[in-house]
Amino acid sequence: MAERNILIPPLYNATRILADGFFSTCYDFEIHGAENIPLQGSVIFAANHVSFFDPPAIGARIQRQINYFARDTLYRGWFGKYLLALDTIPVARDNAEIRSLKAIFKALKKEGAVAIYPEGTRSSDGLLLPPKPGAGMIACKSRATVIPTRLFGTFEAYGRHRKIPSIGGPIDIVYGAPISSETIDPGPEHPERYLEASRRIMKHIEALQAPNPSII
Repeated sequence: MAERNILIPPLYNATRILADGFFSTCYDFEIHGAENIPLQGSVIFAANHVSFFDPPAIGARIQRQINYFARDTLYRGWFGKYLLALDTIPVARDNAEIRSLKAIFKALKKEGAVAIYPEGTRSSDGLLLPPKPGAGMIACKSRATVIPTRLFGTFEAYGRHRKIPSIGGPIDIVYGAPISSETIDPGPEHPERYLEASRRIMKHIEALQAPNPSII
C-alpha cells in the first residue's frame, strides 16, 4: 500500500520553505537519505546537536511537519503566538521534563514527528557527546520509528560560542535508515534500559558519514 502524504499546515510549510531558501542561498546546503524518511506514522528524528541552526536545518527540506522544542521564555508577544502556531513544544526550567514529555508523546500518538537530541545539549566543540537516557526512553515507550540524523557543517556556521553565524561553506544533513523500537529497546529487564537504548541510537548517528570529505 502506498504511503499517504500527511497534510502540512500552511504556516509551518511557509516557514520551512523560508528556512530552505535561507540555507540554500547562504550555504552549500544538501540533504542525503531523504528516501529513508517515512511519510506517515510516528517518527523520531534523533540527531547530534552542534548548532543553533540544527532545528530548522533538519526539517528545511522534509515534506512533513516536525515538532521542535523552544524555551518557554520565547513564548511572548507575537513571536510566542507564532511559535505556538507552529506546534513547537515549550520547554520550561520548572517541570521541564514532565511538560515536554507529555507534549512529545501527544505528538507521536497522533502519528506526528519530533526532533530530539540524545546528547541533551549542544556540543561545545562539534564532537559527539555521550547520550542521556531521555531519547531512549521516548523511543522505547512511544514505539516510534527512529531516523538517525547527523548534521555536518552547522557547527562551523553557527556553533554555540558564536554570537552571529558565519556565511558560506557546506552544510549537509544525513538521514540514516529507519530503526525500529525492537532494535533499540534492550528490554525491561536491562538494568540501564533507556540509557542503553540511547547508546544504540547514538551508534547509528555516529555511523553516518559526511558526504563531503572536507567536513569533519
